[in-house]
Amino acid sequence: QVQLVESGGGLVQPGGSLRLSCAASRSIFTGNTMGWYRQAPGKQRELVAAITTSGSTNYADSVKGRFTISRDNAKNTVYLQMDSLKPEDTAVYYCNARISSTLVLLSWGQGTQVTVST
Repeated sequence: QVQLVESGGGLVQPGGSLRLSCAASRSIFTGNTMGWYRQAPGKQRELVAAITTSGSTNYADSVKGRFTISRDNAKNTVYLQMDSLKPEDTAVYYCNARISSTLVLLSWGQGTQVTVST
């Protein structure tokens, strides 16, 4: 049973924008902080942004002011609007329900590839 589906990745030039979407099953989405994570080649997976059920957000320093996380509780979907993209944003992006600073609820899915390049 698929519980998280990430989409919206692609190839974009530096300075461009992308909007990622993560559709979750209701049982996962409801009552959980949702997070967007990313993993670049040769690097550990890192938290990019998170949003609580009440809409409070936090961001990695590297994306503050450029990325915006939001959630639509009616659609069980969390979004990541990425603006002013940089080559160092290139990674596979994943969403998950965030339990703590080190724990997520589900096994990692396939993610969606974001490539920032000329």
